[in-house]
Amino acid sequence: MTVHRFRVEGIVQGVGFRPFVYRTAAALGLDGWVANVNGHVEGEVAGSRRAVEEFATRLRTDAPALARVRRVRLTDGAGGAAHREGFRVRHSAPRPTDTTPREIPPDAAICAACLAELRDPHDRRHRYPFINCTDCGPRATIIEDLPYDRVRTTMRRFPMCPACAAEYADPGDRRFHAEPVACPACGPRPAWEGLRGEEALRAAVKTVGEGGIVAVKGLGGFQLVCDAGDPAAVAELRRRKRRPAKPFAVMVGDIEAVVRLARCGAGERAALTSPERPVVLLARRRRRGAVPLLAPDVHPGLHQVGLFLPTTGLHHLLLDELARPLVVTSGNLTDEPIAVDDAEAARTLGSVADGFLTHDRPIRSRYDDSVVQFTGRTRITVRRARGLAPAPLRLAVREPVAGVGGQLKHTVTLAADGRAHLGPHTGDLADLATYDAFVASYEHLKRLTGIEPRVLAHDPHPGYLSTQWAEAQPLRRMPVQHHHAHVAACAAEHGVRGPFLGVAYDGLGLGDDGTLWGGEILVADLSGYRRVGRFATAPLPGGDAAVRHPSRTALGHLLGGETLGFPHPYPWLTRPFTDRLDPVEVAAVSAMIARDVNCPRASSAGRLFDTVASLLGLCDRVSYEGEAAVLLEAAAGSVRAVPLAHRVVRERGLWVYDPAPTLADLLRRRLDGEPVGMLAAAFHSTLAAVTGELVGRAVAEGAPRTVCLGGGCFVNRRLLTAVTRRLRAQGLRVLVGGQVPVGDGGISYGQAAVAAARLAGER
Repeated sequence: MTVHRFRVEGIVQGVGFRPFVYRTAAALGLDGWVANVNGHVEGEVAGSRRAVEEFATRLRTDAPALARVRRVRLTDGAGGAAHREGFRVRHSAPRPTDTTPREIPPDAAICAACLAELRDPHDRRHRYPFINCTDCGPRATIIEDLPYDRVRTTMRRFPMCPACAAEYADPGDRRFHAEPVACPACGPRPAWEGLRGEEALRAAVKTVGEGGIVAVKGLGGFQLVCDAGDPAAVAELRRRKRRPAKPFAVMVGDIEAVVRLARCGAGERAALTSPERPVVLLARRRRRGAVPLLAPDVHPGLHQVGLFLPTTGLHHLLLDELARPLVVTSGNLTDEPIAVDDAEAARTLGSVADGFLTHDRPIRSRYDDSVVQFTGRTRITVRRARGLAPAPLRLAVREPVAGVGGQLKHTVTLAADGRAHLGPHTGDLADLATYDAFVASYEHLKRLTGIEPRVLAHDPHPGYLSTQWAEAQPLRRMPVQHHHAHVAACAAEHGVRGPFLGVAYDGLGLGDDGTLWGGEILVADLSGYRRVGRFATAPLPGGDAAVRHPSRTALGHLLGGETLGFPHPYPWLTRPFTDRLDPVEVAAVSAMIARDVNCPRASSAGRLFDTVASLLGLCDRVSYEGEAAVLLEAAAGSVRAVPLAHRVVRERGLWVYDPAPTLADLLRRRLDGEPVGMLAAAFHSTLAAVTGELVGRAVAEGAPRTVCLGGGCFVNRRLLTAVTRRLRAQGLRVLVGGQVPVGDGGISYGQAAVAAARLAGER
């Protein structure tokens, strides 16, 4: 007999790994033990050498579906006489001296076995909303500390009844050491005012069925729910939530319901049915001559709809009873973090919800719903949150670092020992509430991972709340330029170690020259970069006010765009545009531009989208970031169009795209009666052609042939598809983020990647 110590690292807690180890050892006739230790699993096995080697192999190859095994270490143990009593699961043992970063399991949607029990009238958990097992249920949202045991989760307040305790202790049961295990006799219960259990659920169903709005306590926070097919209910939710136009996500009961509403490919289907259960953005189906299944205001003016399947037993019960698609959106007011406890929800959502379907299991960590989309076979993460975060991502990092993100779509990243832990989406750092949510998320992620960063990487913009927080910390700080972080995030995710060509298209980020960047071509590696191309600059009259008013951005381009030898559009071309605007505002903005008063200059691709959307009459004022660009993409639809006039010039050592010919051509063709959809499509084609030319000229001058795309503009499927085709036609390798959000949600990961590379270069 030989005795060996084993240690398994990765996501191996909260995923049924100890029960799996137990069954594997028992099947091979091995003695020993297994336990959770800090963030990993370790133990001893005793038996024949051949059986022990097979045991180690199976730990790698046969792990539970939710596990992510990163490393299995097998070392000689001491003795063997003590291992004559079979194999057992020991209590977890925290070890303060172990500094290995710990990996936290994300929440997992209800599995098929639990769903069958939920609907089985003969099962003791029939219609129990909080049903779970080792393959599903809450994880990251209830964990207070590691090792992962019930006593270190918010389930500690629910002592197991004898029946649940027996399942928990039975190696043959799928709830063997399932920490959130519960049932109607001992677990959390739904509540509605003074009602409990089934009565509470019936009250919520009745309210939604009668056109009301219900705040439902989900896995990672409250959600606002109403009938997605009821125009009055959807309109009222928009009014109360102060969300006039941003599309709502819709939850449906099964994949067949998805197919009735939208076109769904293999990739989308796999994402929808995965344990992560993200919201998936899909092309909606048109029902000619039929009553629409969804109220038009669910996704006003758009050809896409965000759909997802139920994540918990509670969601399934609601959908089973109501038998209709439901709007299920974040439980917050616009720009605020989602509510996570009952008192907070009552305070912030009291004016929105007609009732609260809550429960008595506390939510430890705030997690909104994740959002993904597909462009062909390419998966793009729009928002990384419930189900995806904080599962670690690979990153070439040794010394512990943190990226504290930007200002919009905020996240934080902690990285060490070859892994980056990208925390959940916080939101836009617009006020004290979101700032407090950011600080709390950072501190909790630090506690759970055990990573104490030595360097804080941050955006150089002094106005960002994340930058101001970093500057107040007693740690080494490392500024990372915004667009370098975007393309570095893409490169690091794909394991690009050497130089690459970065294309960063987004709204705004502070550039090295003091202007605002956003349409950038960079030759870079993870340590640094140099700018080789850009969009021409234009003033933003009023600064942030121009971001909220695309008509101001348009006036900035028309009246104050960078002069690069092409005459700006003639007055007769711009008059139809200016004539429909408020003449007082036009005069005021024109004066600001002429006198260069509060008109920061920007080379932003995102703001150029805003300009074109306004010139075409699609959007003069936005209610959410990116709205004008979304409407412009929707207007383009699937129309095929050749590019508008455009030119790239050499200016002070950089290749510069001058949009003046593009805007003149757009206005001229609009005056000639060309449809808005055709011109919107032509603009997308123009940006793809411009990108191909900027990149092609950089490559001709020796730039790398690997191209990394980054920035929120590449959430635009039409732009991403067209740019990718253009660049691949030049024989270039084109990469875009998949697991890391392509927009500002990926900034913190890119910052951590840059900091890690710079520290490695210092050694």
